[in-house]
Amino acid sequence: MKTLKILVGIALVIAVSAFAYDRVTISKYDEGYTIGDVATDFELKNVNDKIVSLSDFKDAKGYVVIFTCNHCPYSVAYEDRIIALHDKFAPQGYPVIAINPNNPKAYPTDSFDNMKVRAKEKGFTFPYLFDDGQKIYPQYGAKKTPHVYILEKTSKGNIVRYIGAIDNNYKDTLSADKKYVEDAINALLKGKKVPKEVTKAIGCSIKA
Repeated sequence: MKTLKILVGIALVIAVSAFAYDRVTISKYDEGYTIGDVATDFELKNVNDKIVSLSDFKDAKGYVVIFTCNHCPYSVAYEDRIIALHDKFAPQGYPVIAINPNNPKAYPTDSFDNMKVRAKEKGFTFPYLFDDGQKIYPQYGAKKTPHVYILEKTSKGNIVRYIGAIDNNYKDTLSADKKYVEDAINALLKGKKVPKEVTKAIGCSIKA
């Protein structure tokens, strides 16, 4: 009888532990990545019709993953700055990987065909990927366009080092006195801790 009680007790502990584990896993997925998490790779179609993944960038030290789109005025306001970030930091090992997370049925301007048009108009030199089926942005926890995730490539995987906005003034580049993304990458290139790891992303809500 005593043995039976012990076995029942063990079973209850295992059940409770399993429930707690599931709850944490689900909650973590719903909230997306936090600083220090390992970001999984993805395979998404680029505007040149080729499939792109993070692992394609063999010489990268990390990645500037930016969820953005065609129609959002915040995203449009940041386009030139995103191009500048890529031009400056890709040669140093931190390329921009732009991803459109929007559902084109909800916002036709963000269709894959229109992404091609916009990329050509602006002369994007970085991948502009389509999150077909909206599978990737929920993993990251992106809520806005634009929403930035800086990943550092390490032996343990692609570690999330920064989440948030590009800078603190979407209206005017020259008036932005806090350049969060630049500061984060510069710190990582020097082997230092990112000075401000999380900021509030300002932009349009992602269209499901």
